[in-house]
Amino acid sequence: MASIKIENVQKAFGKTIAVDQLNLDIKEGEFFTFLGPSGCGKTTTLRMIAGFYYPTKGVVRFGDKDMTRVPPEKRNTGMVFQNYALFPHMTVFENVAFGLRVRKVSSADLKKRVLDALQKVRLESYSNRQVSQLSGGQQQRVALARALVIEPEILLLDEPLSNLDAKLRDEMRVEILRLQRDYKITTIYVTHDQAEALSMSDRIAVFNYGVCHQVGTPTEIYNRPANDFVASFIGEINLLPVQVEKVHQDNIEVALKNSEQPIKLNVENQARNGISIIQSDADLAVSIRPEAIRILDVTEEGMNIFKGKINSVQFFGSVVNVMVDVQDVLLRVDVFNTHDFGYFYQGKEVYVQLPEKQLRLIPVISGDAP
Repeated sequence: MASIKIENVQKAFGKTIAVDQLNLDIKEGEFFTFLGPSGCGKTTTLRMIAGFYYPTKGVVRFGDKDMTRVPPEKRNTGMVFQNYALFPHMTVFENVAFGLRVRKVSSADLKKRVLDALQKVRLESYSNRQVSQLSGGQQQRVALARALVIEPEILLLDEPLSNLDAKLRDEMRVEILRLQRDYKITTIYVTHDQAEALSMSDRIAVFNYGVCHQVGTPTEIYNRPANDFVASFIGEINLLPVQVEKVHQDNIEVALKNSEQPIKLNVENQARNGISIIQSDADLAVSIRPEAIRILDVTEEGMNIFKGKINSVQFFGSVVNVMVDVQDVLLRVDVFNTHDFGYFYQGKEVYVQLPEKQLRLIPVISGDAP
């Protein structure tokens, strides 16, 4: 295992900055995910760690070793590519053994290590098969075995599940996590899939336009997004542009900008968590997750309760999505399916409550993206 430290790294391709001023500390044995849309810099960063690209500026360290200009074959990393990059003319055994042969491992040791790796990915009975005869999920496991058999310090996974169907992706998530825990190996996983990132990671780095916007645990990223990009990229969210009116010790009074009539909200003051809000800052929004909003048949005592009308109802199985119009502001509310949601219908008047502690006041930065 090895820790990874990325210090002030920039990667430019001509005049295009693919990654800018990146600083990351990845711990030994951690399952760390790079998450973001296509072209955001996550794969470029992975390739700098692998040694396929060298940074334009900055330093990459494995533990205390400066690896910035070390070639890939001397980094002791295992990599699984999006297209698996298996050799179709070789058997499963030969594919997994390839890296060991390059390293000139003895025949006896090679056979033992290959069979052990195949056993760990549950493919020991497929060792003599051609990889072209395997399913997508089985090919994925061969690629994992080939990366793990060389006993790398670091495992790098570049969108390894993107070519699989939804059910197989779910199965392979569990398989990859099981292997990572068994080997106790530092793992970096690249994906644009929020569900993969949230369900698999110890920590996540969220990228966009070559910039890392937030690093945190899945719960931190989901519940306390750093800005509107992170909030909107991770799951569903209600983002409401606001103007700060008063800042109190425990809460902040804000006014919604786009409502038909003035709507004022009380938001928990996050200053105690080290988050400061400038009252005069015009580019702010309030975020709240759809499952955090309450729908009420009748009004009751409490903060942030407003009258509205149901605009639409959509059934998604375990969740019912209800869109509520509050003075021309549409709020998405997710309600668990309890087999008794027939009282939600278009045109019905309801009340909604936006709990003070579920609201987050965050900066709006998306308009500044190039």
